[in-house]
Amino acid sequence: MKKIKVDQEKCISCGACTAIANEVFAFNDEGYAETNKEKNILDNMDENLKNDCIDALEGCPVDAIYEEEA
Repeated sequence: MKKIKVDQEKCISCGACTAIANEVFAFNDEGYAETNKEKNILDNMDENLKNDCIDALEGCPVDAIYEEEA
């Protein structure tokens, strides 16, 4: 099972991920992107949302978004 995650030490809060897939990505209290832990499992997403998450991963300007085997 793969999850999509954000490395908050790399995140620059540009907002691209939240604009692309706001069901999965949001800003935390510190202003950095994080994933909704109930919706970040790629295997459980419909194809459109999964594609949006991959677009967010590929479009992150600092490569803060990654997939992790759970």
